[in-house]
Amino acid sequence: MKKISIAIFTVIVSMSHSFAQSKVNEELKTLIAHSFSYFPNLREAENQATAAQQRLELTNISNLPTVSGDANYNYVQPKIVLPFPSGPNGELTDFQFAAVHNYGAAVGGSYTLYDFGRLKANIQKSKTELQYSQHNIEFNKSSLAFQVATTYYNIIFLKRAIEIQDSVIGFLIENRNIVESKLKNGDAIRVDLLNIQAQLDIETNRKVDLQNSLQRQINMLQYETGDTTTHGTDFDFDLAVKLSEDVLNDAQNLNLDFIMANDRVKQAEDELGVTKLTNRPYLDVGANVGVKNNYVPNVNDPRFNYNAGVNLHVPIYNGGRTKQQIRLAETTVRQNQLAIESMKNTYKKDIDQALTDIRSNLDRINNTAGQIEQNKAAQEITASRFKNGVATNLDLTNASTNLQKAQLTRLQYEYQLCLAKVQLANLSGLQYWQ
Repeated sequence: MKKISIAIFTVIVSMSHSFAQSKVNEELKTLIAHSFSYFPNLREAENQATAAQQRLELTNISNLPTVSGDANYNYVQPKIVLPFPSGPNGELTDFQFAAVHNYGAAVGGSYTLYDFGRLKANIQKSKTELQYSQHNIEFNKSSLAFQVATTYYNIIFLKRAIEIQDSVIGFLIENRNIVESKLKNGDAIRVDLLNIQAQLDIETNRKVDLQNSLQRQINMLQYETGDTTTHGTDFDFDLAVKLSEDVLNDAQNLNLDFIMANDRVKQAEDELGVTKLTNRPYLDVGANVGVKNNYVPNVNDPRFNYNAGVNLHVPIYNGGRTKQQIRLAETTVRQNQLAIESMKNTYKKDIDQALTDIRSNLDRINNTAGQIEQNKAAQEITASRFKNGVATNLDLTNASTNLQKAQLTRLQYEYQLCLAKVQLANLSGLQYWQ
């Protein structure tokens, strides 16, 4: 594979010196910039990042002290009384131990003194989620830029194909007029006129199909950017082409697909870290101050009261759920790591294919240059011969069709070459719109 990559690189460099520098026209950059502020999906990704930022802020304040107020009232029956001797003669008197109308109000607070790393782990998890959301915005931008670039060059291809079609139609109209003139002079038969008109109808319908496809692409451009007008006429997207291994290395460092895959590994690792802390104890302090009744001996009188203390919470047994959650989290980490390896393999294939497409289309373009010149000369000669009555209408139609095919073939190869470059830039993670 390395030898193949080197061969591809050598051929491309020798055939196209313009590959030495990256180049993107300003109109395409402007359209991509418009799409970033227009396309609704980006707003959704940005909102997700805002939510992730808010979750991080919420996690940061989760261990701050909490203060709450409570008030309560209870009607208690039966009344709790016991007879107690009282007075000099030992008479029995009912002594009330609890109020029938039991009420109180208090303000209390609590604060976690030490959680054995729980807060730190959750903050790190929230930071990773925020980073993933921010990278997701850039990923959506990259995907949108690729869509806009593809649509932009689709429009250029269809406009130029229509121009070729117009030249064919114009040529046929010109020669139809010649046939009509010959028919009047008795130098042609009606079937010649019918044949050329049939070919003209075919080419006109072909132009209608191209115009319909062009309008679809313009509608797509409006959907992506809000714009409907482009002025580009050339397949001018260019970039520095590297060896397959170098492009793959760029992709692993710059492509948002790989960056987000690494984020998912980090998220899974953070989740594993949080899960491992589930069975750790935590220490908190609490205090309350308020008023309530139900204090003997005067149980109906409200009394000021307060309390404060330190609590240690130690999980002892939860049926093995924590161990199972840890195993699941470890499997998730491994799954995300394997996904990166699969992604590398897929990207390697796509990069090699893009480089092959670039090389083969460069070869094809060079090969078509002579064909176009030959077919153009053949058409001019046949048109002259037809005007002088030497060539037939069929000869003229064939010459026109051959030139059209050669021109469209070259246009197709130029278009495919341009799209292969756009694809390679997208795979490598190049932010060509900046």
